[in-house]
Amino acid sequence: MTLRFIRSGLSLMLAATAFQALAQDFPNRAMTMVMPYAAGGPGDTITRVFAGAMQKHLGQQIVVDNTAGASGSIGTAKVARAKPDGYTLLMIHVSHATNQAMYKSLPYHPVDDFEPIGRATSGPMVIVARNDFPAKNLNEFVAYVKGNSAKVSLAHAGVGSASHLCGLMMMNALNVKLNEIPYKGTGPALTDLMGGQVDILCDQTSGTVPSVKTGKIKAYASAGKNRLPQLPDVPAISDAGVEGFEINISFGLYAPKGTPKPVLDQLTGALQKSVSDPEVRQRLEAMGISAVGAELARPEALRAHLKNEIDTLGGLLIKAGVKAN
Repeated sequence: MTLRFIRSGLSLMLAATAFQALAQDFPNRAMTMVMPYAAGGPGDTITRVFAGAMQKHLGQQIVVDNTAGASGSIGTAKVARAKPDGYTLLMIHVSHATNQAMYKSLPYHPVDDFEPIGRATSGPMVIVARNDFPAKNLNEFVAYVKGNSAKVSLAHAGVGSASHLCGLMMMNALNVKLNEIPYKGTGPALTDLMGGQVDILCDQTSGTVPSVKTGKIKAYASAGKNRLPQLPDVPAISDAGVEGFEINISFGLYAPKGTPKPVLDQLTGALQKSVSDPEVRQRLEAMGISAVGAELARPEALRAHLKNEIDTLGGLLIKAGVKAN
């Protein structure tokens, strides 16, 4: 055996020992979970639910960092540049797949610069409007939007966001072009909707259902084939004969590329325990979304889901010619 092979083997043994020691010591200080959209929106709520649940299983505080802007790419880039030690994580939804289609260049690669930890949630979308929007029901809503598209404003949380994709699919299905009003997150968009500054919003149930139930906004339809258990009196958009309009949003958890596998395994374990936690599931269900099963809260499932969204939803944006400013 040559000296070169001995040194190589020794290096591998030392690296393995270092990784094992890191895993045993991890975590030994507070962690950060970046949510790349504004506080107050559905993503922020979901992130805080999982930060609170995972910190119980990891034994260290997890601080939520809202770094909004540029369709989530500012906060995402922040995590890509972070030290790959497991202390800085990213909770993100479909924008992780769609930004690549919209931006000529990104300061990160959605696949190559991150380690998937696992999926966290799956949730439908709902079409809502300001309380004094003229339509009394779904059929009237469809007719009004088609007949008054030039003066109807559509709020969304920024180009490439879940609400933007939902709105784009709705406009395609209804064959209309509405006045799009972009925000830096669903929170501010929902605030303006409740204040009557914008007309409609198509977004995740986690942000909209509570406001519908308290009477602050009106719900017209779920963006899919089925009614929502949380809003049983609200029809599905297909009930009005609108076809080809179905969207479901999933949040996933990532770490920077190069994070040691023993650390990733601990993070995946904490995520799997969290999605199975009855309190977490109850809190999410109250918002109209679901925690995924433990079998989906793992790296392989998130990796496959990301690839599918890059192909389908990213493809939708490319076909529509949507580009970020």
